[in-house]
Amino acid sequence: MSDRSLISIICPVYNEEATVGLFYPRLKAAIEPLTARHDFELIFTNNCSTDGTLREILKLRDDDPMVQVLTLSRNFGYECSVATGLQHARGAAVVVIDVDCEDPPEMIPQLVAEWEKGYDVVYGKRDRRQEPLLMHLTRKAFYRLNAVAADSDVILDMAEFFLITPPVRDVVLANRSTVPFFRSEVAYAGFHRKGISYERQRRVAGKTHYNLGQLIWFALRGMLSTSTFPLRLSVYTFLPLVVANVVLLAADRFEWLVMVDFLYLAFYLGVLSVYLARTYKDVVGRPLSVVDWKRSAADRHPDRALTAPESESVLSPR
Repeated sequence: MSDRSLISIICPVYNEEATVGLFYPRLKAAIEPLTARHDFELIFTNNCSTDGTLREILKLRDDDPMVQVLTLSRNFGYECSVATGLQHARGAAVVVIDVDCEDPPEMIPQLVAEWEKGYDVVYGKRDRRQEPLLMHLTRKAFYRLNAVAADSDVILDMAEFFLITPPVRDVVLANRSTVPFFRSEVAYAGFHRKGISYERQRRVAGKTHYNLGQLIWFALRGMLSTSTFPLRLSVYTFLPLVVANVVLLAADRFEWLVMVDFLYLAFYLGVLSVYLARTYKDVVGRPLSVVDWKRSAADRHPDRALTAPESESVLSPR
């Protein structure tokens, strides 16, 4: 590893006007001891915020050329926002962290230290978080159920707070799924990895963008992205269904037999439809996100030519 390496820090943001100004000084203080041997670029991926988030980031960029912002043309979702940052990061190491400070910026030197030891993946491991016990146990149960049902490895309790090297990043981006699931994608890449346990904090300002319904939908998307178990379940339950049919026929309960078979077929037709819809969206091949370069402010680099024509303007080019 060279004496000075570039480290990219990706911060996905959506309506975080209240938190950007609180996050930035904590981040600067955290990475200050590392600047003697590393350079940094701070890439905010602005998921088409409707408040003053972009304005606050541009204020930071006026005083700090490390700060960059990629504004998406619409709200593509959190995962696609992260993927956009990964696509444009140039660093020998890439860190992903949210600006709400639930994942403390002060941990970044720990991630970097493990990377300097040779780890390709260093991730925050959420052993504890400040939330109701029932919600905490539900999260734990889902991730373990997901790990059991997954077709490949899933990193348990992994936060969207991690450091990866370019080879890992390339594997993650090579998956063109319309809904990236980073716990699975990073695990699938393999390589040498290490988790660092920490307690997740409460956000420093603003409102959370996740409610119970969104968390359930996130869990379902994670299952669809990592496992074909729901599809295979129809095979596993076929023999019990045959036995149930025989028992119901012998008991002359024809109405129950019809209901059981109908529910069985309806359930698996729904499962098949969901997977077919996901497959259709994936093979259509649309981009995960679109960058609005007129509302972005980023350093130019070779990947830019693949994303926007030379004629398009970039705010505050440096």
